[in-house]
Amino acid sequence: MPMVATSRRRAKRGATRKQVIVHESESTIETHFSSDDGDDNDVKYLDSDALDEEYDDPGKQESQRERTRVLSPAKLKPKSAGKRTSQSLSKQGASNKRPMRKKRKVEEDEDEEGSDFQLKDGQEVVGRVVQAPKTGWVPEGQISQHTLDFLTYMQDPACNDRVWFKLHEPIYRQSEKEFKNFVEALTTMLTEVDPQIPPLPPKDVIHRIYRDIRFSNDKTPYKRGLSASFSRSGRKGIYAFCEYLVKPGNESALSAGAWCPAKNELTAIRNHISHSSDRLREIISGPEFVSYFGEPRPHPKGKRQNVFGADDELKTAPKGIDKNHKDIDLLRCRSLAVSQTFTDDQVLNPMFVQDIEKVVRVLQPFIHCLNDMITLPAGSDDDEGDDDIHE
Repeated sequence: MPMVATSRRRAKRGATRKQVIVHESESTIETHFSSDDGDDNDVKYLDSDALDEEYDDPGKQESQRERTRVLSPAKLKPKSAGKRTSQSLSKQGASNKRPMRKKRKVEEDEDEEGSDFQLKDGQEVVGRVVQAPKTGWVPEGQISQHTLDFLTYMQDPACNDRVWFKLHEPIYRQSEKEFKNFVEALTTMLTEVDPQIPPLPPKDVIHRIYRDIRFSNDKTPYKRGLSASFSRSGRKGIYAFCEYLVKPGNESALSAGAWCPAKNELTAIRNHISHSSDRLREIISGPEFVSYFGEPRPHPKGKRQNVFGADDELKTAPKGIDKNHKDIDLLRCRSLAVSQTFTDDQVLNPMFVQDIEKVVRVLQPFIHCLNDMITLPAGSDDDEGDDDIHE
């Protein structure tokens, strides 16, 4: 139990006695005084053995004062009974608390890492989100291996589902950004080669990766490649177009032409072919065109060759056309389009845009011819003309 003592010297100087609390369990005492005349409070640490001898032996008082340390008011802190009050014990207590704080912080971190979300009824944790790689991406205008790797997963039905895609969405977003930059470089090149193609932003030419599965037996929700279409009206409209597809497994391709045109556009094309097919045949029979897309005649085994062999090609003559028509091979085509594939090594080549440019220059007369057939009446002067641009 603490004892209370008084200071005689303080009483003589007119100070009001406050209290001295002596902790029996310790070897020191702590003294608190408050002065009526506004003096600062003093805190003295004294040896407990000298307490009884302080006023009995005046000779020891001087040496006792030398050992007394007076603290400034800013350092005064009230201490409750039962606490350690010596300077050495205070330091020891502080040193003991630091590891406790560190330990507590480590425990909190472990709790945060191991803690789960508060799941609602019917919810469950399905996996961990995979972040996009920080290295291995390429400068703008190129395609990286990361993009091909992601699209390789899209070929697998086990990965081509919404759960897997959501967990790997950061990788897709980075690949999508890379493809947009590539399309910008492609647009710049195309507008220089073909003035009919307007300089549209990527969002107006890139196709969504999400598939329309409403009327398809294949219920995988995502396409297996990234693609963009370029025409006089962007990716939509009635005009002939160029489409670039990036797909792993050496299946990337540049396709061009009128693919599955609507009824009115298909009728217009057939009217032009029935009237005269000379201009179209001259283009698809050119040496460079043949070197890229094959001979200008149907393949003996029905395979894809030049503009022939598409899946929607008719087996017989269209309605109202004689099956012995001299241009029956062209008239049976519902799609007048060609395609050139590229290997993965070509796609990853930093000069890949220049490789595409060579093919686009060969395709330009073919695209312009189809656009004239779609927009101009059969038998017009322009139908038999050269590759002038018609608005």
